Amino acid sequence: MKIFLTLALALAASGCGYHIAGHADLVPKNIKTIAVPAFANGTVRATLARLITADVSREFISRTHYTIVAAPEQADAVLSGALTSFNSFPIITDPVSGRATGIEAVATLQITFTDRHTGKTILSRPNFEFRERFEITLDPQAYFDESGTAIERLSRDVARSVVTAILENF
Repeated sequence: MKIFLTLALALAASGCGYHIAGHADLVPKNIKTIAVPAFANGTVRATLARLITADVSREFISRTHYTIVAAPEQADAVLSGALTSFNSFPIITDPVSGRATGIEAVATLQITFTDRHTGKTILSRPNFEFRERFEITLDPQAYFDESGTAIERLSRDVARSVVTAILENF
């Protein structure tokens, strides 16, 4: 009886559709090369658009078997992207001075992943939003501008999310 119950549970679990996140690959099998041209930039944050392009390419290289190429005409698929907005605003203020001590940065991207041979859009996210928080010290002697490292963290988060969205088609 115990063996029957174990087998029944194993069969039920195997058919439930469960899979480990990050291990699905829903990209068509004919795609072997992906072009990631420079992301367009509709903001004053030129550095962020460049970082995102580089980080997305690195993320594809580190997590997948796809070859990343520079020229879209040499690729089976193309990931087009644009940084459409970037805003930062205070989320915490010092009650004594009224100065901001916590900032939230919000970046919105538009991405499209297209099969170049068929012209079919595999994934499209017109308003892909990402957020990153960082702190600002009030002490000028201990001041450290964390905005640059916050932008780098934001870019890496964007890259992970974009590649995951493409691989898992979420």
